[in-house]
Amino acid sequence: MTAFALSALAATRALRALFDPTPLQRNDHLSARYGAEIWLKREDLTPVRSYKIRGAFTAMRKLREADPTADHFVCASAGNHAQGVAFACRHYGVKGTIFMPVTTPQQKIDKTRTFGGDAIEIVLTGDYFDQTLAASQAFCAEAKAHFLAPFDDAGVIEGQASVGVEILDQLSQAPDLVILPVGGGGLAAGVTGYLRATAPETQFQFVEPVGGASLTAAVAAGKPVTLDHVDSFVDGASVARIGALPFERLDWITAEQVHLAPEDRICVTMLEMLNVEGIVLEPAGALSIDVLPELADQIRGKTVVCVTSGGNFDFERLPEVKERAQRFSGLKKYFILRMPQRPGALREFLQMLGPDDDIARFEYLKKSARNFGSVLIGIETKSPDSFTRLEAQLDAAGFSYRDITEDQILAEFLI
Repeated sequence: MTAFALSALAATRALRALFDPTPLQRNDHLSARYGAEIWLKREDLTPVRSYKIRGAFTAMRKLREADPTADHFVCASAGNHAQGVAFACRHYGVKGTIFMPVTTPQQKIDKTRTFGGDAIEIVLTGDYFDQTLAASQAFCAEAKAHFLAPFDDAGVIEGQASVGVEILDQLSQAPDLVILPVGGGGLAAGVTGYLRATAPETQFQFVEPVGGASLTAAVAAGKPVTLDHVDSFVDGASVARIGALPFERLDWITAEQVHLAPEDRICVTMLEMLNVEGIVLEPAGALSIDVLPELADQIRGKTVVCVTSGGNFDFERLPEVKERAQRFSGLKKYFILRMPQRPGALREFLQMLGPDDDIARFEYLKKSARNFGSVLIGIETKSPDSFTRLEAQLDAAGFSYRDITEDQILAEFLI
């Protein structure tokens, strides 16, 4: 057994002081759909509802073992890492200073404070994470504290490897395939590092959001690169640059093993898991399940483990998730309709709608000409085919319209 595998076992044993192994559950719904044995490693069921507690605790433990006087830790995070650090600080009775962007949702601030209690201080600074990170590192140097990185740290990677230790123990055999979400790369580096040493027959697939494809970029370049733009919707995995240390341990990955999940498709997966299985997943937590349709031909008849990495979902975001899911599924569209200003025009349009078509938005934008008025209209339906029929009727009737559903700029201002 490799030195890293031994350290992963030690990290797993130490974590038992905080919580029992998270469940590894066979999912009947997904197994039947794909003709495979689909197991979910429920990292959304840790005390802080994400795997991040593993790395935060392990890194803190190792620092304290190296320096028993270490009693002040600092991190920068807008979410799961902050909660893991807070929980570990309270466990050890040490001081934690947690920097979070000013724009962090109050729910995440409150949860971090709950986990840390009197052991932590939360500092809100910076509109963007880079500003928050810089402020935290400057404070850490001045206070002579210990900085806890979210993924680019050997101790963190060891802690995340405990997910792989538990998978192998709970399944009692090596899975054929493990699907891992990727943000900064700490979880992927840890789990693959352990399983490649102890279960070399296991294969791996990785998935990251389209708007934060840092692993894809790194594999193509052969080294970590910084993305020009990141879509923060999948906040638990939207990272502009994969960690240097994680990628050093993931340099064997090929481009064919990395999959990109569209943010709107992830919303479909989140809603399905909530409505069908009663499982609450955050966007990053749904990534490993979301990619299953792309792997359907490869996984039939195999034993597959999907790591559901987190369940810190703010239900105030549910309307947005539903909206994005409907758009991706072709069940909701927005049009700008140039409505003739004549008696009966609106009635004529309404009669084109089918029995399953509902108007979700109707708003006059402005009168563009004396004889026409522009209308923003949103329509929900039960089948994408309804829009094919509706557009054909609009064309036949001579109505002028524009589908703006996928127009990001117009949608941002109007929808």
